[in-house]
Amino acid sequence: MGCAVTLRAVLKGLLLALLLGLTLVRPASALSIKDEQELGRKFSVLIRSRMPLVEDPEVVNYAREMTNKILAVVPPQPFTFHTDVLLSNAINAFAAPGGYVFVNTGLILGMENESEVAGVLAHEIAHVTQRHIASRMERSKAISILSVLGALAGAFLGGEGGAGLMVGSMAAGTSAMLSYSRIDESDADQAGLVYLVRAGYPPMGMANAFKKIRQQQWSTGGGNIPTYLSTHPDVTTRISEISARVEQLPPEVKNIPEDNSRFRRVQTLIRARYTDASTAQRHFEQMPATDCLSLMGLGIVCERSNRTVQAADAFDRALACAPNDALIWREAGRFHVTRGDPAKAAQYLDKALTMDPRDYMAIFFKARLYATTGRQKQALPLYEEVLRYVPEDSEVHYYYSRALGEAKETFRAWLHMAYSSLYNADQRRVETHRDRAAALASTPREKEALERFNARYEEHKEFW
Repeated sequence: MGCAVTLRAVLKGLLLALLLGLTLVRPASALSIKDEQELGRKFSVLIRSRMPLVEDPEVVNYAREMTNKILAVVPPQPFTFHTDVLLSNAINAFAAPGGYVFVNTGLILGMENESEVAGVLAHEIAHVTQRHIASRMERSKAISILSVLGALAGAFLGGEGGAGLMVGSMAAGTSAMLSYSRIDESDADQAGLVYLVRAGYPPMGMANAFKKIRQQQWSTGGGNIPTYLSTHPDVTTRISEISARVEQLPPEVKNIPEDNSRFRRVQTLIRARYTDASTAQRHFEQMPATDCLSLMGLGIVCERSNRTVQAADAFDRALACAPNDALIWREAGRFHVTRGDPAKAAQYLDKALTMDPRDYMAIFFKARLYATTGRQKQALPLYEEVLRYVPEDSEVHYYYSRALGEAKETFRAWLHMAYSSLYNADQRRVETHRDRAAALASTPREKEALERFNARYEEHKEFW
């Protein structure tokens, strides 16, 4: 309890320092694994409360499986890693203390090969396995872990201007910290390259990723270059060093072929669902008519632009092109749910779930279909199943709350509406909905549920 109180006070000081432009000073002390885990968890709450997350299982599972593939070859770690995908155009990935990994959609879209995304992830994971941030905090009297976390939090919380082309830990914010960062970045390059090779990825992925980030920086005219890269040209030297190490590898390792099949699927989904609709539409219209995933992407974009006739045609062509692709069936079913065609929606979603029973996005839209057709009792267990996968998804809590209300389960309806507001960072509505749930709590089970909510609320609101 004392540790939690101390960390809460420290993080509040961090945010204040960010606003005032101050450097935090902390006496040298050992940072235990427990402290590192707690600080990482707090930072994860901070990021999740300020940045939108992608909850689509096709995207999230891809990022987690890529991370786990790398983690399978690293030395045993004292904590469990957690991976999330942030909806951000910034070409960025970040690994916080305690094993909290964040991958931006911008990084996935900004690379040409999966090995390049994996290279950035291997580099960031190496910062955690080498305990660079923790070690700096332990040995520094003037610059602490909070300086690093502060720079990163400022980049995330301050929008994409400062973080646009940042590779996570390469963004230390003060000149004193830079001398440490140069050493740590080189160490992370070396360890990360080992992880990348052992995981079976083409080893040039890391160097190629850094080259692309550097090229993106040049194309912006320097406006979004993080301080570390704009004042020190060492990134060029590091690219050369990584390339030289790769050249020393055996040919069978150096020339591992790329496997981008899953990568292309995820890129298509991110581009179609989350980027500028008109730009995405032009991209998909230029693709060959035999590119089944691009037809699906075109359907998604046309749906977003309320061009329902064109969307329906694109989905039909995609299904004819790839009749055994569960993702296309899911997206077509999702389209027909929102379009208001329950018969087709049910048919397509059932087909998707037959192929992939764990696709909780398909389960979610099937629950919505049940709810909109007056079958709340069938919808409720499906929403509950989805929440086991994505317990902090505001949208799922919202629709679950509506179904609970229509099923006359009033206490739980208000409670989950409060959860929806909590994960949407809407403090005013959180308290309104929480208070309405509290007025209805009568059984021990309901009171326990309310206590759990209040604990989660206290954890989040300190960052609002």
